Formats: sequence, structure tokens, C-alpha cells
Amino acid sequence: YGDLRDLAPLAEALHGQGALMIAATDLLALCLLRDPGSMGVDMAVGSGQRFGVPMGYGGPHAAFFACSDALKRSMPGRIVGVSIDARGQKAYRLALQTREQHIRREKATSNVCTAQALLAVMASFYAIYHGPQGLRAIAERVHLNTHYVAQALAKAGIKICNQSYFDTLTLEVGANQAQLLADARALGMNFRKINDDRIGVSLDETTNDAVLQKILKVFGTKPPTDRPDTLGFAADFLRDTAFLSHGVFNQNGSEFELMRYMRRLSDRDLALDRAMIPLGSCTMKLNAAVEMMPLSWPEFSSLHPFSPLDQAAGYHEAMADLSQKLCEITGYDAISLQPNSGAQGEYAGLLTIQAYHQARGQGARNICLIPVSAHGTNPASAQMAGLEVVVVVSDGQGNIDVDDFRAKAKAAGDKLSSCMITYPSTHGVFEETLQEVCAITHQYGGMVYIDGANMNAMVGLVKPGDVGGDVSHLNLHKTFAIPHGGGGPGMGPIGVKAHLVPYLPGHPETNPDQGPVSAAAYGSASILLISWAYCLLMGGRGLTQATRIAILNANYIANRLNGAFEVMFRGAKGRVAHECILDTRPFAKHGVTVDDIAKRLIDNGFHAPTMSWPVVGTLMVEPTESENKTEIDRFIKALLSIRTEIDAIAAGDMPYDQSPLHHAPHTLEDLVSDWARPYARADGCFPPAAHRQDKYWPAVGRVDNIWGDRNLTCICPPLGDYL
Repeated sequence: YGDLRDLAPLAEALHGQGALMIAATDLLALCLLRDPGSMGVDMAVGSGQRFGVPMGYGGPHAAFFACSDALKRSMPGRIVGVSIDARGQKAYRLALQTREQHIRREKATSNVCTAQALLAVMASFYAIYHGPQGLRAIAERVHLNTHYVAQALAKAGIKICNQSYFDTLTLEVGANQAQLLADARALGMNFRKINDDRIGVSLDETTNDAVLQKILKVFGTKPPTDRPDTLGFAADFLRDTAFLSHGVFNQNGSEFELMRYMRRLSDRDLALDRAMIPLGSCTMKLNAAVEMMPLSWPEFSSLHPFSPLDQAAGYHEAMADLSQKLCEITGYDAISLQPNSGAQGEYAGLLTIQAYHQARGQGARNICLIPVSAHGTNPASAQMAGLEVVVVVSDGQGNIDVDDFRAKAKAAGDKLSSCMITYPSTHGVFEETLQEVCAITHQYGGMVYIDGANMNAMVGLVKPGDVGGDVSHLNLHKTFAIPHGGGGPGMGPIGVKAHLVPYLPGHPETNPDQGPVSAAAYGSASILLISWAYCLLMGGRGLTQATRIAILNANYIANRLNGAFEVMFRGAKGRVAHECILDTRPFAKHGVTVDDIAKRLIDNGFHAPTMSWPVVGTLMVEPTESENKTEIDRFIKALLSIRTEIDAIAAGDMPYDQSPLHHAPHTLEDLVSDWARPYARADGCFPPAAHRQDKYWPAVGRVDNIWGDRNLTCICPPLGDYL
């Protein structure tokens, strides 16, 4: 309700009992107020929306999670750490990957897969542009405007419930609440309704003098002529420590410099605007600009998630039509648009299943069967939902071992909650036993969760709800064209059959019968418009044709590489689904690793496929329907040239530790430095598939991951502080 509190006494009391303290906080407020760390708080969480990110009717926004140095190795999710490359130069990379779901499964520190990376970048640019002084000035203006309103209302006899505040006031208005709320709406403002006798008012950096006068007009108060010369909190709440001291926040304060800084950073990225990104299980397809245009329209971008429904009629029309289309595509009876990612969709789907069991008096059902061929986040999501994970093995072809599945379902008996299967499997195969596995699960009273991570191979051809699925999530940032944004945003809505509809995620603002999985009722609502536009532009025939081409492209790659790289798994007819897994383990006897091949692909101008998942020492390739034959042939050319380099090592013509594979990727530093390698400089820097005129040059050489994990640095102090 806007109150400020000194958290130090509470933190001290908790620490005295051996407990830790988490505080939810506001980034803009912390530019003016004491930070939680100085009050003894162990962890701070909050949203980055305040730093220049639109409301978007709920999102997407980047959350943040910060902790003390002592806890950093226990943090969940992605951590960007600092390491060094082969030349000892600074290099950023994702740290502590060995604790992630694709390796530790149900023992991972979280089920987080998609994060809101793009939104974090947006918020960071806001901070870079304004710098610490500009941010503090914004925070001061917001607070002084709030204090101005508070003093004016107090003089008019309105009770201010807050003793100390930054930007939010709770006002006691008694029986006048309804009239005041209506008067505010008449002037184009929404106040917060609190109970039956209070109103909440919050200000931000967009609040100008005209809005301040409207606020006071609602309460029948004339604007004071003088601004207050005091603060709405005691002086000891003021921040007296520096923040954002790194040079990047203090040297890009003009629009020119910020634009150039953004350009320099984007030039370091190997993104879809340069080349195919064949990441298996990621579906890096075209994200058409026309689909994203509505996100910049204020009618969509500026809407608060708790706005009255009659002010969001356009959003609800779009979401209803998208839901209907997704139901038709999947064969389910209802869709919840609330989950913000695929992993959150998994979690929401499992909670829906558990709520269904509990409503039927079967709350003891707590066993979830998960094949090793299922998506990597499944076990972690099941563990988060309080389920016991029982792993089902695969047969020699990578398919679910039906005998093992049947035996474990029978052993679970009336404790079987569910199974989680991925179709097509993460081995890149359409398993022919799908319906049999679903029938076994239903025989023992369990529900079937079909992971929608690979829906790009199903749209228009197979409906998961028609083949035995009770619930599925959809990765809208994969199949339905929302950009990945370097790791997010994403959306993971879930579809369910009719018997599960009453147990879908709820929300205090819409359906309080069930608990929510997101802070906003419709998750990251604004990017749902992208998937809606995608469906409208493609139509049913277009979506189906896209699926066919995605499968065709994957099979073309698998067949063209036949003999050079073994495709580990194929279906009964010798085909793959929309992706294929290349086995690089046979090259290990020559010293060549999957990392070498991945880094050499960078020299050829390609982002590496998914590495060592779901099988260690392999590459999972997914071309999607968006790539034309020319780009796919260039990718095949790159891999065939790499195989030639491997053969040279195997034949003894090139020592591994002096080979292009071992030294990949090659940087501009390699190009201009002294050259003492047995292969030609041109062969190293310009392999056959690379564009010579528009060559992509990686900003760093091969990163030393072990060094980075041993010397975990997650902030950006001056270079001399850690090297």
C-alpha cells in the first residue's frame, strides 16, 4: 500500500533465528532510498518494468533476483558471468550451466528455461541512457510529486494512511469511495479500490502537472501554489551509497552515443538477421516485423493489467480469438493464456492436474512418469509441483520403452498422477506408441501431459488433444512466431480437455477459485498479439504447409549429411521429425569434441545447434520452415567441410592441437596477429561456408568455462578488479 519500512530490525531478528530474508522492492525507488542489502536483506526481488518497459496489459517485463555474495552459487535460473577467452581477454557467458534442468533434471535449482532477456536488455538501456544521476532525478521528481499530492489532500482533510511513502498513497475516503472512483474515471484516470473505504493512488515519471491537477480535482482540492520543501519519509531512508558506477552507465547519455552503443553490441550477435540458427528444440523461425507492429501502439502498450474490463475490450477480443484458434489447432477444449513460458506452462498444467485429483478425493496421487526422451524441463517442473518423478527408459531406437512404462504405471497404481511425454520426442522422432502410452496412463487413473515444445512438427497434422493428451502447453515463442529475444520473452499457454477446465490457473482479479501462476491474469498479454497476427496471416493451410516444410527441411539435412555424420534416431520409416540429432562422439578418439564442431560452425557464420542435449556429445539440428534451400545448403557445406577437417586429423595429416577445429572460433585478433599455425590463415578464418564479404567475426575466442565457474563474477566492476 506504499508504506516504507526500515527492514534492518526484522532482518536482524530473522538472522538471529538462522533464517534468511527476501524483500520485494522497486528499482526506481532504490535510486533514492536505501537499498535492501544495506539493511541486512539477503535476497531482493522485483520487476524491471519501472525502467522504461511498457505495461502491455501485464507484460512482458523482466523480473530480477539479487542475492548476497554468499548465496550466488545457489541462485536459480540463468546467471551471466565473466570469464576469459583463449587469449586471456574478458568474455561473458552463462555460468554454472551444469546445474540446469537439461543436466540435473529434477535436481536442478529451478525449472526456468525462458527468461525475459529482451526486456532485461530494454531496462538496462534505460539505465544506461539516464545514468545514476538521471535516474535519481527521475526518482526525486516522482516522489516530490507524490508528496505534493499528499500534502494537498491532507490539508483538505483527506486521511493519508501512510506514515512514509515514495510514490504510492493509501487514502481513507469512507463512503465516498465509489463516487471518487467514478469521478477519476470521468477524468481519464483509474484509482485503486482498496476494501470498501480506501483508495490507492500511484504516480510515476509520466505524471505531469496536468495529471496532478486532475487528481486534486477529483477530491475537490485546489492545487497549492507552493511545492513542499520536505520529504514524505525520514532522512535516514535516503540512499547514501553509489550505484551503477560502471563506466557503461556513465558514458552513453546522449541518443547518438546510445544508438552507437546498441549498434556495437548488436554487431557482436550472431542472430537470425545474419544466418540460420539451427538450435534443436528451440524453433528459431522468422519473426515478421508486421506481426510486432501493434506492440508499439499505445492502445496496447500502455494498458495496466488491472484496468477495468470495459477499457480492454480490444485485448479481450484478440485473446478470445487466439484462444479459439489454439483450441482448434490442439484439439483441446479451453486455453489458459496466463503462463509466461513453456516451463511455467508445464508447472501450471501439473497444478491443474493435481487440483483435479484433489477435487475427486484422490490427492494422494503424486507420481509422475517421465521418459528420458521428454523435454528437459519436465522433471524440474514436476518436482516444483510436489510430484515424485519416476524415470522411464528408452529402447535402442530412442523411443519410450513401453514395457518399462507399463510396469512403472502399474507399480504406481492409485498414486499415479500423470505422465509427461514430448511429441515428437526430443530425439526428433514421431513415436508410434504415443496412443498406447496415453491409454496405459489413463488405465491407472493418471492424466497425460503432452509437452508442446515440438508443436512446430504437429500444427495442422496432429492434435495432441485428439491422441490422448489431457493437457499441453504451447511455446508461442517457438511455434507461433514470438521472437526469442536472446532468451525471452516467451509465452506458455496451456490447453486442457473439458474435465480439467475448472482447475485452470485463476487470478484474484478474474477467477479466485484457483491460484495464479503469474502476477497478471493473462501473463505477458501484449506479445499474444504477435501469435494472433501470425495465425491470421498464415491461415489454416499456411500453418499446415509450414509444418510440412519444417519436417522436409530436417529430413533433407539428415539425408544430405548421411555418411558424414550419423543421425542417431530415426522413425520406423527411416525419417526424422522436424529436427535431427547428429552423433559427434565417434570423433572423440581423434580428440575432436562437440565443442570443437560448434565453435568451428561460428567460423562458417552459423550459430551452433543445440549441444549435448538430450544426448551428451551430440548436436540437435532444427532448421524450421523459415530457411530456404540456399541457406540450408550453406549449413550442410559447413558441416561437410568440418568433417573433412576431422578426417585430416584422423589420417594424421593435421595434429589436433594445431588444427582449425581446436583453435576455433577465429577472431579478428587471430587474423591480424602473428601466425604460427600449420594451416593457412585463410583456411582458419574463411572456411568454405563463410561469407567473405560480410564475414561474421566473433567478439571473443573460445571461452574458458571452467575458469569462469571457478572465479564466478556476476557483476561488472572495472576489469582490473578481477583479472
